[in-house]
Amino acid sequence: METITGTAAGVPYTALPPTGSNAGPPPLIVTWHMLDAPRTDAAFAAALPMTGVPAWRVHLGMPMCGARMVDGRVDAIMELARRDALMAFLAPFVRQAAEEFPAALAALRDQLPVDDGPVGVLGGSLGGAVALEVLTTWRAPIKAVALVNPAVRIRSAVDLAEGIAGKPYRWTAEAHRTADELDFVARATGIAAQPPLLLVSGERDHPALRTDAAALVDVLRQRYTHPDEAELTTVPDLSHPLADEPGLEPAPQLPVAKRVDEILTRWFRRQLTVS
Repeated sequence: METITGTAAGVPYTALPPTGSNAGPPPLIVTWHMLDAPRTDAAFAAALPMTGVPAWRVHLGMPMCGARMVDGRVDAIMELARRDALMAFLAPFVRQAAEEFPAALAALRDQLPVDDGPVGVLGGSLGGAVALEVLTTWRAPIKAVALVNPAVRIRSAVDLAEGIAGKPYRWTAEAHRTADELDFVARATGIAAQPPLLLVSGERDHPALRTDAAALVDVLRQRYTHPDEAELTTVPDLSHPLADEPGLEPAPQLPVAKRVDEILTRWFRRQLTVS
C-alpha cells in the first residue's frame, strides 16, 4: 500500500491515496491518533488504513508524537502526565492539535490533489477529543465524524491517567474549568452543525469511556433533526488500544483492528457518497 509522508504547516502526516479512479478530485479524511498504541500517525495509518474508502486518508501526528517525539521516546510525554495529567498533558495536547488543524488543512489542500469540500474527521482516544474540539469550534466544514474509543469527557481521561502519576489527581479551580471546557457531552448541545457521527466503542474499553460514549450519542440523538445520524457501534473483544505495544511503528493489523477498520470503511463510503 502506497504511503506518503510529509509536513503540513509544521504538522507531520502519513497520507494514503485512494485506490481506483475518481470522476474528480477525491474527498479528504483527516485523523488524529491515540496516545495509546498506535501512538503515531504512521502506526495509526497501518492499524486503520480504510483502504476501501474512495478518499485521501491523512493521518496527522499529535503534538510530541511520531516525528515530533523528543529523542524518539515517550519519556517526555510521560513526564508531562506525571507533572499534571490535565493541565500539562491532556488539555494542551487537545488544544494544540485542534489549533493546528486549519493551517494544516490549508497546506494539505496545496500539497495533495483533494477536493475543496467539507472533510471527514476521525479520532481515536485522545484524538477523538481533538476531532470533537474541531467539530464544536467549527474550525472547518465537516462532512462526517467518526470516533474510536474516544475521550469524550476529559475528566474520565484524567482518572485513567492517575495510574501514570501513581497518585490521585489534585484538582484545582482552574483544572475544573478546563475539564468543563473539554466535556463534549455538555458541549454537544452547542454544536451548530449536525454532521453524521459514528462512535465505535470497544466492548472491553474502560467503563467510564464507554459510559461517556453512550451519553454523547444519546445527547446528539435528542438534538439531531435525524437522530439515526448519530450512531453507536460496539465491537466485541476490543479493549482500548488498537495495536500492540510499543505502537510507534507501522505493524501488521490486529484482527480486532481489522473489524474496526471494516466498520469505518463501510460507514465512510456511505457518508462520502451522499450528495
